[in-house]
Amino acid sequence: MLILTHENADFDAVASLLAASRLYPEATAVLPRRINRNVQQFLVLYWNRLPFVRPEEWQKRRVDALLLVDTQAPLSIRGVVRHPAVRVIDHHLNHEPKAGWQYQVEAVGATTTLLVEAMQAAGLTLSADEATLLLLGIYEDTGAGTYDTTTARDVRAAAWLLDQGAHLNVVRRFLNIPLTPDQLAIYEQLQTAAKTHAIEGRQVIIAATRVDADFEEEISSIVHRLRDALLPDALLVLVQMGHDVQMVARSSSDGVDVGQVARALGGGGHSRASAALVTHSTLADVQAQVLAELARAVKPQDKVTQIMSYGVQTVPADMKVADAAVLMRRYGYEGYPVVAADGETLVGLLTRRAVDRAVNHDMAHREVRSIMKAGAFTVQPDDSIERVQQLMLQEGWGQIPVVSNGENGRSGDGRPGDGRPGRLIGIVTRTDVLNHLFQPPSPAADADMRTRLEAALQPEMWQMVRVVGRAADELGMPLYFVGGLVRDVLLGLPSKDLDMVVEGDAIRLVERLQAAHGGQLHTHRRFGTAKWFTTPTVWQAVGAAADADHAPDEAPGGLPESIDFVTARTEFYREPSALPEVARGSIKLDLHRRDFTINTLAVRLDGPHLGELLDFYGGRRDLEQGVIRVLHSISFVDDPTRMLRAVRLEQRLGFAIEPRTAELLREALPMLDRVTGDRIRHELELALRERRPAAIMARLAAVGVLAQLHPDAAWQPEMAVAYTHVRQLLATPAWAEALGGESPAFAYFALWLLPQPADVQAALMDRLRVRKATRSDFTAIVELLKVVDTLPAGAPASVVERRLRPFRPRVLLVGRIACTNPAARALIDRYYLEWRHVKTAVDGNDLRDMGYKPGPHFGEWLDALLAARLDGQVSSRDGELARLQQLTESHAAAGDAG
Repeated sequence: MLILTHENADFDAVASLLAASRLYPEATAVLPRRINRNVQQFLVLYWNRLPFVRPEEWQKRRVDALLLVDTQAPLSIRGVVRHPAVRVIDHHLNHEPKAGWQYQVEAVGATTTLLVEAMQAAGLTLSADEATLLLLGIYEDTGAGTYDTTTARDVRAAAWLLDQGAHLNVVRRFLNIPLTPDQLAIYEQLQTAAKTHAIEGRQVIIAATRVDADFEEEISSIVHRLRDALLPDALLVLVQMGHDVQMVARSSSDGVDVGQVARALGGGGHSRASAALVTHSTLADVQAQVLAELARAVKPQDKVTQIMSYGVQTVPADMKVADAAVLMRRYGYEGYPVVAADGETLVGLLTRRAVDRAVNHDMAHREVRSIMKAGAFTVQPDDSIERVQQLMLQEGWGQIPVVSNGENGRSGDGRPGDGRPGRLIGIVTRTDVLNHLFQPPSPAADADMRTRLEAALQPEMWQMVRVVGRAADELGMPLYFVGGLVRDVLLGLPSKDLDMVVEGDAIRLVERLQAAHGGQLHTHRRFGTAKWFTTPTVWQAVGAAADADHAPDEAPGGLPESIDFVTARTEFYREPSALPEVARGSIKLDLHRRDFTINTLAVRLDGPHLGELLDFYGGRRDLEQGVIRVLHSISFVDDPTRMLRAVRLEQRLGFAIEPRTAELLREALPMLDRVTGDRIRHELELALRERRPAAIMARLAAVGVLAQLHPDAAWQPEMAVAYTHVRQLLATPAWAEALGGESPAFAYFALWLLPQPADVQAALMDRLRVRKATRSDFTAIVELLKVVDTLPAGAPASVVERRLRPFRPRVLLVGRIACTNPAARALIDRYYLEWRHVKTAVDGNDLRDMGYKPGPHFGEWLDALLAARLDGQVSSRDGELARLQQLTESHAAAGDAG
């Protein structure tokens, strides 16, 4: 077997040859004919200690197996059979596999890393010289661990090589080798010829020159030196050598994939470093090909509009520092743009640090203008994020206001503006930039989210999303699905909730929708909310607007009767456990006020942004890990009812409350005492409507919530059995009617209360402010259990019917489950399923037709007839009439006697 690598071999290529030869000692490692100068100089010094064979020294013999390292290109060498077995070990992705070849291609910074891992697994040890060459291979291809292509695997491999004795002083020497006089001459020619091309907002330099056909110096060292001098996003060097053109390219940005350019020319490499040799061509032709391919290989720069928050809040320059301090504590902002008296002209930035220092120095009475950072540094939505970074570094501002262009009446991000340049429309913070740098959004994930959304919604609902999104885009208002719907879509769960959040003015958006498509509108201007009542006619109109060629004749059933629109808002709590006060805010602030990270996800719906997933707080990670996590440490203090919601979500989704959140929950339990009974009862009712109410109640007991409601409130395992019986009974059509279409929450609540001591029952109902009707039914359940307990097993049907008739169906349902006496339970069953449906053939109308005057005796006679029918004494109308004759005669006789 031969081990081969690519021409113009760098340290990664030659180091991979060495590592492969150690792993396969029976194989022969043959060097390529062309080797980079710094590598050649290393080999001259260490030749006797390395197992390589020069191509001219290779003794031709039959070769039926090849191992290619750091390359996937077919290589020719004497003696290789026509169809050898070929194995490839490489770190360059995006190559088309060849039939019959075996591949190990992984996304690491250097091929040497893959082979070092194999050596570690095999338990091999290295000499210091071998370790040094391998470390050169990793360091050269990863920029000593600084390139974005570097992985943790590369760093671990490098650490192992240092343990094996690699010499860093040798590494430094050969990675920073000086240029030769001939190379310096070419360097100067290229520097003079360098031309900058602005492509998608990125700086790409192409430098071209000619050398003699017999030029033997390697080009890559020149390219590295030129790149370090010019600092472009990407540098592509073209050198004409006789009839051929050599291209060597280096990229400093993930936004420019020079590997793609090289592959288009027949070469190879990866996104940060590549090369190609174009034979029988000219500089002009190759440069034209390069420019054409760069149009596809350069990604547009990320823009401010991708990370900014709309709806910036400002403070006037004449506001008192004390008032500004209150605002900062209320909303948690680190900085506010300061505006002049006109409310629009930017004059500076107020930071929390400045406010805190002013307050500490007794300057709270001063105006904001006296402590702000003066200036008017802004960016526009279509500016690059790099521009924001530069401003932050130059001016020391941690928040940069975003203003509209106002050009042609449109804002900088392409949405309608009001034609006024410099209008404040949003803000970018240091956190936004850091999140973008270290947690970049994935376009694939956005496309996936759009696909998921479309699959999750009915076709008519998807049409509605597109139509509303188009209207929002025309108004320049970002539009989102947020929270539970996004969570459920990512989990593959059904959702019919079409509530939308508008970054701007929800009422204005819905007014436009109503004007275009009809329907009724209900607004709440104080909170910026609107409800659009979507009649079948509205759904038809929306369907026609979404797809005029396939407009529906009529709207299908099962669609929402209304859609809620909410203006993005923030909220604050004046004191722990109080209801929040609401103010308008950005989508980021709207999400920040939510309870758990998995509910902070948002999907943008307007125009070209449809499907963009916003994840500021790690919600998708927690979804994937299956954990419930609060956003901040006082979340349960702000709203203690979140404790019940945490448990409800945990049990519904099969997740787990993560340890820190569980700790915060336990610490905040006393805060439940400040919450009104109505709010707690509401959360408890929601919990009891879930699919697994017993699991929720058991968990509420385990975390201490039930005990916080009352120290003696208990949850016993037998209660779970009773809950199971509820589900079983409700699965039968007859018993399902007992709830009259209501949820079984009442039944579950009553079955939890019943085993508690009477004083605990009363205390819990008082604490939870249980409604009068519910209290009455609970009292009736207790009475029912007493009644059935006194009924003998063989009690006549008429007696059972008379005793149980006063009880409502849902009372009978709970009583039937709570009853521990099988005979009594059977009587409830007989009554509910059979006896309560028995009716007499004779009724009050018949009595009136017979000439009897209505009175209390009517009820007595009809009850007697019903009892006779229930007990089998009569079975027909004639029988009832005969019995009625006896009853009337007895009544008349009693009257005569009176």
